[in-house]
Amino acid sequence: MFWRLTSLSASSPVESILDKENFTLEDLLDEEEIIQECKALNSRLINFLRDRAQVEQLLHYIIEEPSEDSDSKQTFKFPLIACEIFTCEIDVILKTLIEDEELVNLLFSFVEPNRPHSALPAGYFSKVVICLMLRKTIPHMNYIQTHQDVLCQLVDLIGITSIMQVLIRLVGADDHVYPHFLEVMQWLADSNLLEMIVDKLNPSCPPEVHCNAAETLYAITRNAPSPLANKLSSPSFVARIFGHALEDSHSKYGLVHTLSVCITLLDPKRSAISSPLMHYCRDQHMYEPPIPVNPETIKAMLPKLGDLLMLLNVSSDEKIFAYHIWRIEAASREASPEIVGFISVLLRTGNEAAEKELIRSGTIQEVLDLFFEYPFNNALHHHVENIILSCLESKNDTILDHLLHKCDLIGRFLQIDKQPILSAYNNLPSLPAAGKCAPRAGNIGHITRISNKLVQLGRSNNSIQAYLQSPNIIARQNKGQ
Repeated sequence: MFWRLTSLSASSPVESILDKENFTLEDLLDEEEIIQECKALNSRLINFLRDRAQVEQLLHYIIEEPSEDSDSKQTFKFPLIACEIFTCEIDVILKTLIEDEELVNLLFSFVEPNRPHSALPAGYFSKVVICLMLRKTIPHMNYIQTHQDVLCQLVDLIGITSIMQVLIRLVGADDHVYPHFLEVMQWLADSNLLEMIVDKLNPSCPPEVHCNAAETLYAITRNAPSPLANKLSSPSFVARIFGHALEDSHSKYGLVHTLSVCITLLDPKRSAISSPLMHYCRDQHMYEPPIPVNPETIKAMLPKLGDLLMLLNVSSDEKIFAYHIWRIEAASREASPEIVGFISVLLRTGNEAAEKELIRSGTIQEVLDLFFEYPFNNALHHHVENIILSCLESKNDTILDHLLHKCDLIGRFLQIDKQPILSAYNNLPSLPAAGKCAPRAGNIGHITRISNKLVQLGRSNNSIQAYLQSPNIIARQNKGQ
C-alpha cells in the first residue's frame, strides 16, 4: 500500500532527464538534485558521469574562465556543481580522472603561468586536487613526482590562499597519513620545494605571498619531526630565512612574517591553534615549559641579533602618528614587537650560548629601554615581561646579575613608582597630545606583576633576596617614599 502513494514513488528529476533520448551534461548540471543523487550513488547517473568525455567537460568548467558573453549558469552554477561532483568522492569518477594522464594534465594546466588565476576557479581547482590527494594518494603523488614543474607552478601561486592549502596538504601537514608517506616526504625534502617557498619571503614579494608562504612553513614545523621540518631548521635554511628578513628593513610585512617563521622554529606550538585555556595560562605565566630546540638552529640565529637590534632603533625624524590622547612614534610599529617577541622565545629556550650573546650584544638592555620608552605599547610590554621572567628564572647567574645590576631593573621600577604620571618633560617618544591631561604609564600592570614575581623568587633565590635587601635598593626605595 505504501509504494502506491504517487507523491512518494515519483521518480526524481534527475531520473527524468536520464530517461530522455537526447540529454546533455548541462541538463544534469542545471538540475538542483544532482548532488543529492550523486551522494545517493544513483547508478545510472554515475555511469554517465564516469565517462571520459563527461569528466573532461567537468574539468573544463572548473579550470577555464567563462567568456564575457556567458550566462550566469555557465559562469557560476556549472563550475560549482562540477566541483561538487568531484568532491562527492565517487571512486569510479575519480578513477577515470587519475588514471588518464591527459585529464590530469588538463586539471593541472590551471596553474600554468600563461593562464588567468582568479580566486573562484582556484578554489574549485584546489578542492579537486585535495580530493585526489586524500582518495587517490599514490597515483596522485606519482604524477607529482614525474611532473616536478607542477611544484614550481604551485609555489608561484602561493599568494592565492586556496593554492596554499594544496601545498599544505602536499607537505603532509594534516592528520592524513597515506601509504609511502615517509618516502614522499623524503622526496619532497630532496627536491627544491622548500627553497622555493622560503624564497617567497623575499621583500620584493607582495604581502599576501609573505603571509601564505609563512603559513606553509608554520605547517611544516608543526609536522616535525619530518624530513622537511629537519631541513627547514638546518643552519643553512635559518641563514636563508634571516637573509630575507634583513634584506630590506623597510619591508614591514616581510620582516614580520619572516620573524614569525623563526619564532615557530624555536617554538612550533606557537603557530598551532591553542585552546582559550592555553592562551590564558601562557598570559598568566602558568605554563611555560622549556622548549627543546636543536642547538645548531639557535647557533645559526645568534649572529643576526645585532642586525635585528639596529631595526629597533628609530631616528627622531621618523613620522609621528597622532592618537586621541597620545602621539606615539614609529618605533611602536608592528615590526618592533615581533623582533622583541623573537628575542623572548629565543631566551625561553634556555640555551646558554643564546643567553651569553643576548648579554654581549646589549639586547636585554635595549628591549628594557623600549619597555620604558613606549609605555602604551602593550604587545611590546608582554614580550619584555616574558624576557624579564626568563632572566629571573634562568639557571645562569650571569644573566640574572646582568638584569639586576647592569640593566638596573629595580631602580627603573622605583623611578616609575615615584613618577607614574607621564608628561612631555619625561623626554620619551610618547608625548601627550595638545589639550589632554597626561595619564599614568600604561605599563604599570606589567611592572606590578614582575615585582610580585621578584618577591616570590626572592624567597628561594639567595641572589635575588640579597639584591632586594641591599642598602642601595632600600635607600632608593625610602627616597621614593
